[in-house]
Amino acid sequence: MNVIIVKDQVEGGRKAADMVINAVKNGAKVLGLATGSTPETMYKDLIASDVDFTKMTSVNLDEYVGLAPEDDQSYHYFMAKHLFDAKPFAKSYVPNGLAKDADAETARYNKVIADNPIDLQVLGLGRNGHIGFNEPGSPIDAQTRKVALTESTIEANSRNFEHEEDVPKFAYSMGIGSIMKSHNIILMAWGTEKADAVKGLIEGPVTPDCPASILQKKDNVTVIVDEAAAAKLSNK
Repeated sequence: MNVIIVKDQVEGGRKAADMVINAVKNGAKVLGLATGSTPETMYKDLIASDVDFTKMTSVNLDEYVGLAPEDDQSYHYFMAKHLFDAKPFAKSYVPNGLAKDADAETARYNKVIADNPIDLQVLGLGRNGHIGFNEPGSPIDAQTRKVALTESTIEANSRNFEHEEDVPKFAYSMGIGSIMKSHNIILMAWGTEKADAVKGLIEGPVTPDCPASILQKKDNVTVIVDEAAAAKLSNK
């Protein structure tokens, strides 16, 4: 695991964007993408660059159950706003939050991942150590599935909604097993509220209590954290 400590989210986003651009130059065909505030600076730098994704495929980690693509809190909408409108891909996949049959939707998405092996997966990190919406206790071999969000995740995401009760309680999420099949992974984390999770990810035992800790067993993982998120690491 390659750990890079940066001053702040701006510097970290720039480093992550440079890694994505380098991967594209080296022939990457499929990018796994994440949403939320963590990758926003990376997307901003990608938009400002001359990188061309028009012959590539993107596969997103997750989507809220019950939100339409045009809902401004959906991850479809987020990706269009923060990347796809400015930097389109030949094909972009995001789970369908309005799917009527959860089993059929997860089977469809697992086939998408199988048909489009991910060269570089971008991840954020939840306060509770989740990656994607793989909450503590998630099986390490899981594929895409419908998951119930924990109270801490709902609370963390409530800042984006007018009322906490508006936050969806379920999501479709790529599983840990699917994430681990990615050839390369970049994980980013910013701020003191992520410091415990970062310590668990890098220095803690590999445990379902911190889902991200499984990345210790994966080759080709780069972790980019700012000084605040790295504050509890023993070796800095």
